Formats: sequence, structure tokens, C-alpha cells
Amino acid sequence: MMDEPPPHQQEIPLPKPPPQPELMEETLEGVVDRIVFESADTGFFVAKLKRPDRADLAAIVGSAIVISPGESVKLHGRWIDEPRFGRQFQIHRYEVVMPTTAKGIEAYLGSGLVHGIGPKMAERIVAKFGLQTLQVIEKSPERLKQVDGIGPKRIAQIHEAWKKQQAVQNIMVFLQGHGIGVRQAIRIYKEYGDKAVAVIRADPYRLASDIAGIAFKSADAIAEKVGIASDDPRRIAAAVAYVLQKAGSEGHCFLPESELLARTSELLELPFETVQAACELRADPGVVRDGDGVYLAKMKEAEDAVAASLHRLLTAPPPLISIDVEKAIAWIEKTTEVTLAEMQREAVRQSVARKVLVITGGPGTGKTTILRGLLAMFEKKDLRLTLAAPTGRAAKRMEAATNRMASTIHRLLEFSPKFGGFSRNAANPLETDLLVVDETSMVDVQLMASLLDALPDPARLVLVGDVDQLPSVGAGNVLFDIIASNSVPVVRLDTVYRQAAESGIVTNAHGINRGSYPQFNDRDCFFVERKEGVAARETIVELVTKRIPQKFGLDPMRDIQVLAPMHKGECGVAALNEALQAHLNASGRPVPRMPWRVGDKVMQTRNNYDLDVFNGDVGIVAKCEEDAGEVQIDFEDRSVLYGLEEADDLVLAYAATVHKSQGSEYPAVVMPILPQFFVMLQRNLLYTAVTRARQILILVGDPKSLARAVKNVDVARRNTRLAERIREQCAK
Repeated sequence: MMDEPPPHQQEIPLPKPPPQPELMEETLEGVVDRIVFESADTGFFVAKLKRPDRADLAAIVGSAIVISPGESVKLHGRWIDEPRFGRQFQIHRYEVVMPTTAKGIEAYLGSGLVHGIGPKMAERIVAKFGLQTLQVIEKSPERLKQVDGIGPKRIAQIHEAWKKQQAVQNIMVFLQGHGIGVRQAIRIYKEYGDKAVAVIRADPYRLASDIAGIAFKSADAIAEKVGIASDDPRRIAAAVAYVLQKAGSEGHCFLPESELLARTSELLELPFETVQAACELRADPGVVRDGDGVYLAKMKEAEDAVAASLHRLLTAPPPLISIDVEKAIAWIEKTTEVTLAEMQREAVRQSVARKVLVITGGPGTGKTTILRGLLAMFEKKDLRLTLAAPTGRAAKRMEAATNRMASTIHRLLEFSPKFGGFSRNAANPLETDLLVVDETSMVDVQLMASLLDALPDPARLVLVGDVDQLPSVGAGNVLFDIIASNSVPVVRLDTVYRQAAESGIVTNAHGINRGSYPQFNDRDCFFVERKEGVAARETIVELVTKRIPQKFGLDPMRDIQVLAPMHKGECGVAALNEALQAHLNASGRPVPRMPWRVGDKVMQTRNNYDLDVFNGDVGIVAKCEEDAGEVQIDFEDRSVLYGLEEADDLVLAYAATVHKSQGSEYPAVVMPILPQFFVMLQRNLLYTAVTRARQILILVGDPKSLARAVKNVDVARRNTRLAERIREQCAK
């Protein structure tokens, strides 16, 4: 028992403060003048409101509210004094009030809110129909053909956009206060259409599984409002699925059952035993057990499919090809004018003898040289060749290196929006005799399952990649597991060619992989010491905008890529993008409701099969057509027109995470390496970043943090069982 504190240290009860009066809710009415700031992730926004009785603009703030410039609104909330930004009106709930003046209607329609109508078009429509404009759009849209420049296609576009906007408004009214942001509401509508509210009321947990960007917590808050109990089996089953999905985003294909139950218990704030009992009682067809591991069914199916396909390809007899291997090696050396190292010669032998081959090696070890030789050899034998890579940039690099057509895996498999899957599969296989996949370390287990499913039995498969790089962003560690299975022939290229060895970048990459601290020079590999985040960020901005372009003649937009280990922090991706945008494109024309401008460098963040753009594709915002509701993005190989809603998937890309850079190569790479990135300072992350640089590498940061990254090989192991599944299949 503890002793009592001496009298002078004892607590003296203080009188309770008098009760504070509750702040009364106030109402504010006006027209939204402009959006000052909006978070794509949370829906939080700051806007300016024009009031009918005041000349000054009021600052209004809120979350999960879909309001746009030009809208007349009635806001309910209270005034707050924010220390940094002054007096603001904090919105608790709101109503959209249709404008009643011609000027108000024109501003409303010209705000970009209705796809297909911009400021000039709005002016012409209101000039024609006046106060009847909104009624015409809603009930008699065919009358719009009376306005110059509006044809049947534009009429249908405007009417559909109007209906959708009204539906989204209804959804947002329902979702107010639940933390669902504007962009998520639009995605909800796209997923469920007019039935959105009914679907959410019936099973709010579908939001977390069906809609990108909506967390389980948000769905759970809605579930509580509609009366679902905390220990309802539906809630627990949804939480289990969510925890497994989250584990997948961490790279895991499964979780040990005990860990899954513990994570679910923590998420739900329920006893472990309650969660365990509910899981035993309720069988979820989307979740399967495998020994002590629990998978989402689709993940286990993917592992099983990869293993079965590899066994099928390894054991199916290849077409008869007459190749004298040693003569072929001599022919390749003569054709490429390169003397092959012994392991490169072994790659030729294995490619002829076996149906499936893995070629792995670091930079400068001749992967491209041997690949060109193999392709030339098999092409001479009239084999149909197919080249693919996980990303557009990787495919372009493959084309440049081999002088042959290459495509992304997604394009190769011909995704069909109509069927929600790939057109190429076992029933409609690829028409090829040899498939070569580059940057295989980036391929996750589900994509690899689809790819191998589409490969016909007689075809040969060559997987090329650097197993020491970061694994895929998606679940699995496919290249590592295929090698670890010891069931597929593997050739490790370990000789660094003389020309590559003269590069400080290549030398340091191999040194880092062996655990050696980098050796910097004054040619291509630099270190700028900065121990604090803000100072490092300012230095990076100076390097990108001035010093590198002046010294090396590189374009800061297209030739220089800043990479960072994490999104958050003073020198994370978000802060770097904001700072670089301010210096490189401060005067770019704003794009409605987007955090980027015309002229900005942007990256696609998810696969969009309709537009044929994929996660990681980088381009420049070329122009914005507000009347058409379209944004043009110029990618490396083509221009793509986005609708403003589809453009939600674009983020600033002056800086990107190292993970997002996989499969790409840049003339210059600049990377901060600081104590704030402690949890991400790992050897494979540093190695991957270094190998992205082709001509110039500049690290900015703290020498101790760099040393930690070099030495830290304690990378969290991904939960996968692909290696043992391959072994089991091949042992049959």
C-alpha cells in the first residue's frame, strides 16, 4: 500500500466552475463564392460565403458536405474563433436552396457543378430561359436545343448530370455527420445509383468493402445510427473482412487466426471471446481458414491458382524447337557484340531446356542484354513473342530496351468493364509462344494468377526482376516466393559489367544491398546533409527548381523525381508536393474542386480500365474545359480526357512514395532521408529508391538515418504461403 503524500502535497479540492451556457445554433444563408481548400481524403473544406446583407465574405468550414461555388445554401452551425485563421462559421448541417434570381441561377450552373455546363454556356442558357432555367433542365431538357451550341448529346449529358447531382445531394443529406466526404459520396452514387440510401440503410457495412476510400469506422458509425447492435454478427463479420482487407493493403495474403481475432476485437472494442464466438457461429463464404491462417477467399484462390498454373506450365510439353544451345550462345554474343558472363549463358541454356525461368539480378548485371539475346534467339525460330510489365512506364522502358512492342499486363489481359474482369483467361488464352514479364517484383498475387491463367499450356514463361527491391504494393511477395519454392529454375546474374561499374549509382546500389554505407562523388551520386525536416524540404525545392536544372540541364517537371519514404511529415510526400507546386506552378489555372492546377504534374492512383490509365501513370495537366466538364492529361505516350469526377483519382506527383516509383526510371532522383521516417528506413526501400535514378542521385538528410536504412534488414515478413503451395503442386 502506498504512503499518503505529505500535507503540503495533498490535493486540495477546488470549487466546481459554474456551468457554461450552451452555445446556440445559428443559421447563415448566402451563395457559395469559392472553395478555398478541400481535402480529398476527409471531405473537410474551407469556403467563402457571399451573404445578401453583407459586403464582406464569411469563412465557412465543414466536413462531408457537397457544396459548390454558385450554390445558394442555408447553413446551421456556430461561429468559432480559430487562432490561425480568424472567425469562421462551423457547419453542423445544411440545406441547398435553389437560386431564385437569374444571376444566381447563372452562377449556380456556371460553377462546374453540372457536368456539361460551364460559365459561358450557363450565361446563354439563362439568357434564353431566365427564371425557368432549372425547371427546363429537370423536366423539359429537350428545350435546351433552342440554345446555340447545345445538341442532343450535350442535352443528354446535362440532364444526366443534373439527375446525378440531385441524387448525390440526397445521399449527402443522409450521410451528414458520419464523416463521409464529397468524393466518397459521388463514388457511392456511382456504385449503387438511386438505390444508394436504401442499400446503406439495409447494410451500411457494404460501404467499407465496396467503396474505395471509406473506412470501416465510417460505415460503423452509420450502422449504429440505423440500430445495428455492437455485438451483431453482421458487424463482427464485416469487421473481420475489413481487417483482412487492411492486411492485404499491408501486403499480407492471410493473418494468423489469433492475430485476426485480436485486431478485430481492438477495432470493435469488444471482448476477444465475443468476437471468437461470433466467428465460430457465423460462416462467411468470403473468408476461409487454412490451418492456423485466415484468408479472404479470393486471396487463397489466387495463391492456389498461381501454384497450379506454374505446375501446369512446367509439366506441359513445349512445341518441338531445334536449338543447339552452345551455337545459340555464340550467335547471341555475335549479335549483341557482348561477351556473356557464365550466368547469362546459363540463362540461355535454361530458357531452352525449361518452360518457366526466373532471371533476377541488380542494376548493371546484364538483364537487358540477356533478354535481348533470348528474344532474338526465339524470334529466329518463329516463336510468337509477348512482352509485358506491371506499369506503363515499365512497359515503355522494356520497349526501348528490346526494340519490341510491350504492354502493361492489364492491357495484355484486356480488361472488360462489361464483365468486370479480364477478357483473356483460360477459355480465351493469349496467342503467344513466349511471354516475358519484366519488373516481376511489382506483380501482386491476384494479378499473377490472372496472367498465368491466360497463358496456354505450350507457352514458355520468362519472369525478369530484381528480387531485392520492394515487393508489390498489392498483397503477396510473388517473385520472392517463386524463387523460394525451389521448384522453378532461377538464374541469378551477379556480374556487374565494366560500363555499369563506372556509375556511382550502380556501385552504391550493390554496396547498399551488401550493407555498405554509400560512397558519394561529385559526378552522379551526392549527399546533402540536413538534419531537420523543414530545412531538408527547402533544400529539395532549391535542388529541383534551380540547382539541378542549372548544373545538368534537366527539366524539373519531366526529368526530376522526388521520392520520399512516407506521405506524412515535414518532408513527406504531401508537404513536398505542396512546396514544389508553389515554386513550379504557382500561377496555374485552378481546376474546380481539385487540389491541383493546369500545368501540374499528377499521378493516377488506381486502375481505370475505361480510360486505359493505370495506378502509377504520371502526366501533366494540359487543360481544363469547364463547359465540357473535362480535364486533359498529357501522359508520356498519349493524351487522355478525364471527366471531373474521374479526375478524383489524380494526385500531385512532383513527389511520390518509393513504392509508387517501382517500375520507373528517372534521369534524376532526389530523396529525403531523415529521422522522421524511422519506421520506413529499411535497406530494400533505400535500394529501390537508388535504383530508380539513371543519371543523378541526390540524398538529402541525416547521415545517421542513412546508416540505419543501410543496416536495417529487419523488414516485416509478409504472410504468404505461395512458396509452399508451389512446392506441393510440383511434388505431385
